[in-house]
Amino acid sequence: MKPTKNKSDFKHFYDAVVNFDHVDMMHIVNNAVYFNYIEQARIRYAKDLGILPPKGIGLNGTTFYMVRNEINYLKAAIFEDRLRVYTRVAYIKNSSFGFEHIIENVDSGIIVAEGAGVLAHVDPAIKKSVPLPDHFYEKVIKFESKVEILKSI
Repeated sequence: MKPTKNKSDFKHFYDAVVNFDHVDMMHIVNNAVYFNYIEQARIRYAKDLGILPPKGIGLNGTTFYMVRNEINYLKAAIFEDRLRVYTRVAYIKNSSFGFEHIIENVDSGIIVAEGAGVLAHVDPAIKKSVPLPDHFYEKVIKFESKVEILKSI
């Protein structure tokens, strides 16, 4: 994963507050909780762009499977920190696409983590990847100025 610390590349964000159940016995956010913040940000991104319907997470009988998830922890977040998760689609292939994320402490401006993930577009009936619909490309390209299209013709 290459660093994604340039916030100007991100147009979308999701805000979260560190709740008591997010911290571990060291009084810092448990490492796995960051993936929850990122997942919520991805879902909000997809709903805000109209990729997913307002209710639910399906797409005309298909769905998305998380096939890769990674995170770099840079600084600790603690109870009651206000976090902002910046999200962007970095690239789109035929049946998959990649997200990038930055998690920032809103009050200090410090980047506490950065992450990336890949989702595959899948037909759950046959459990195989299927091409992304054209409207997916259209909506992301309209929103993201720097998305890389890696779709083969």
